[in-house]
Amino acid sequence: MHIMEGFLPVSHAIGWSIASAPFVAVGLRSINKKIAEHPEQRMLLGVAAAFTFVLSALKMPSVTGSSSHPTGTGLGAILFGPTALAPIGGVVLLFQALLLAHGGITTLGANIFSMAIVGPFAAVAVFRGATALRLPFGPSVFLAASLADVMTYLTTAAQLALAFPDPAGGFLASLAKFAGVFAITQIPLAICEGFLTVVVMNALIRFNARELREMNVTPREVIRA
Repeated sequence: MHIMEGFLPVSHAIGWSIASAPFVAVGLRSINKKIAEHPEQRMLLGVAAAFTFVLSALKMPSVTGSSSHPTGTGLGAILFGPTALAPIGGVVLLFQALLLAHGGITTLGANIFSMAIVGPFAAVAVFRGATALRLPFGPSVFLAASLADVMTYLTTAAQLALAFPDPAGGFLASLAKFAGVFAITQIPLAICEGFLTVVVMNALIRFNARELREMNVTPREVIRA
């Protein structure tokens, strides 16, 4: 769902950058506070960042000017809260733009907003809702990661529809077209990402049980952002 370099109109690129900037700033403060209070969480933060980088780099062609791929943000959002993923996702997207020609600098703000802001907030909202309904931990993680991916792709579709409204049907018709094309590849990817996130989370619970208990990440507790 990375929108390619130069694809958005200048006004849209600037607007999305301005919208994303406060979340990145708040996320940096959140991360610094967490690490200052709990230095032992650096390793888990690195795992979350690496997970996001690797999964979001696995792209395949989709809508013209964009691509389909997993996001990997659900895991970090569950571990550290949604705000922490804004700067993490920003760094991931910046490196991918510079090193992999995946996304772009002018579209960095738009890509941060969809993948590193909307996706993580959706993940935490779904996870909290699922645990409040007393769903088992595994399905809760699966739903959070999968729906975070889906919300990211819907946001990207909306961004493209705003930039390129349909001449006849306007924004809604364009949104339906972009979302429909994305869905062919993105929904299967979201399901796969959900399963993979559960596997990784179970591994973390097995090998980092103490740290996760201190972070309130246990099968019977709701994550606090």
